[in-house]
Amino acid sequence: MRQGRGPGQIGPVETLASGAVERHASGRLTIATAGQGFTDFTAAVAAFVHGSGIRDGLVTVFCRHTSASLTIQENADPDVQTDLMTALDGLAPRHAGYVHGAEGPDDMPAHIRTLVTDSALSIPLVDGRLALGTWQGIYLIEHRDRPHRREIVLSVIGA
Repeated sequence: MRQGRGPGQIGPVETLASGAVERHASGRLTIATAGQGFTDFTAAVAAFVHGSGIRDGLVTVFCRHTSASLTIQENADPDVQTDLMTALDGLAPRHAGYVHGAEGPDDMPAHIRTLVTDSALSIPLVDGRLALGTWQGIYLIEHRDRPHRREIVLSVIGA
């Protein structure tokens, strides 16, 4: 492994926190979607973490559904969400002759879209804050056409 600071070099690991795991908290959040699209719920996760009193650790965000998913994505330009939905539509189009169709033409594409995105996310906590980048947000992606109530389970562990 090459260490250093130049191009192609890997810098040393900077210790941000160290110590025993002392606390945990878990909770449930319901998000009412309007149909297909992105819902930013970063603030709700941050509020849960703040309320837990945990300063350093890890928060896990889990979506309890197979036709909706989670992602960490850019939160500055809404055109990113539009382009991502267009890409997902191309990857898993409706009316593509899927065998599973009992729940409508948007159901099987929703399962495929969940397969290629995430049902769970893990975000480090540093000094009581989500260690997200400047332009990152936590999103629920609704893959179905009609509104749904989606349940998210949150779990935080740390000190």
